[in-house]
Amino acid sequence: MFGLIGHLTSLEHAQAVARDLGYPEYADQGLDFWCSAPPQIVDHITVTSVTGQKIEGKYVESCFLPEMLATRRIKAATRKVLNAMALAQKHDIDITALGGFSSIIFENFNLEQFKQVRNIELEFERFTTGNTHTAYIICRQVEQASKQLGIELSNATVAVCGATGDIGSAVCRWLEAKTDVKDLLLIARNQERLTNLQAELGRGKILALEEALPLADIIVWVASMPKGMEIDPTVLKKPCLLIDGGYPKNLATKIQHPDVYVLNGGIVEHSLDINWKIMKIVNMDVPERQLFACFAESMLLEFEKLHTNFSWGRNQITVEKMEQIGQISIKHGFRPLLV
Repeated sequence: MFGLIGHLTSLEHAQAVARDLGYPEYADQGLDFWCSAPPQIVDHITVTSVTGQKIEGKYVESCFLPEMLATRRIKAATRKVLNAMALAQKHDIDITALGGFSSIIFENFNLEQFKQVRNIELEFERFTTGNTHTAYIICRQVEQASKQLGIELSNATVAVCGATGDIGSAVCRWLEAKTDVKDLLLIARNQERLTNLQAELGRGKILALEEALPLADIIVWVASMPKGMEIDPTVLKKPCLLIDGGYPKNLATKIQHPDVYVLNGGIVEHSLDINWKIMKIVNMDVPERQLFACFAESMLLEFEKLHTNFSWGRNQITVEKMEQIGQISIKHGFRPLLV
C-alpha cells in the first residue's frame, strides 16, 4: 500500500475543506487549534496503471499550514510532519510520499534525529520526498511546453528560482546534461550553495531575482515560500514561460498577459481516472486525472514494489535517477501537465 502525506494551502482553505470533509469541529477554529490538531486519514485511493495493475493507498492530512512557518511556530510544524509519518507507518503503509512543505520541513529542521514518535520508531526507508519525480516532470514541462510556445531551448535563457534546493538543483543538472539550453540563470538566497552549484554544473550565471527576470525566456519557480509573490509582467520577455512548481504556488496570482504563460509545475496527468476525492480539495482542474508529481512517485514505487526512500536528503538527485523514475512514470500512464 502507498501513502500520501499532504497539507492545505492556508488557514482559510483548511477551514473550508474541514467543513466539506465532515469535520465541523475544525471548520471554525483558528491557527492555535490547527497547531494542536492530530493528523487524520481522510481518503482511501485506488489507482489503475495502463498495464492493468491496481494499487491501494491512503491520504494522510497532516494538519500543517504554511502560516505555522510564517509565524515561526517551528515546533508545531515539525510535530505535524513526524506525527503524520507515524500515523502512516502505524497503518502499515509500505511507501509514503511527503508532499508540499512536509519534505522541506523534514530536511530543513533535520527531523531524522527524531526517530521515536511516542511508541513508534520511524523507519525512514518507508518514506520518499517525491522530489526526483517532481524534478523530472518539471524538466519535461520545460522541454515540451517551450516547444508548444515556439521557444527554442538552444536560443533560450532559463532562470531557476530556488536553484540550490533539492528540486531546483536537480532541474539544473538535467538542463545542463540533457538539453542544449543556451544560458542558465541561478537564483537562490544562499550564496555559498549557489557558488557550489555553479562549480558542479560548470556553467550558469548567479543573479539576483530582479536582474534575472527581464533576461529569461523560461522561469522555473521552485523556491520554498509559505506564500506567493507578485510579478510585474511588464518586466518579462515576450513570450515568456513561467513554470510554478511551488505548493502553495510561488506566484500569488496568475499573470494576466497574452504573451506570458504560467504553467502549474510538477503536476502530472494520469491516463485513467483515479478513485479519490483529495485532488478536488486542492483545486486541480481535472481532479480525477491530475495530481502532484511527488504523490505520483509513491504510486510508482508501489507499482514497482520499490519500497525504498527513492528521494531522500538534500541535493542527492542524479540525472540517472530522474531517468529511472521517468521511465516508470511513462510505463504506468503518467505524463506532464502542459499548457
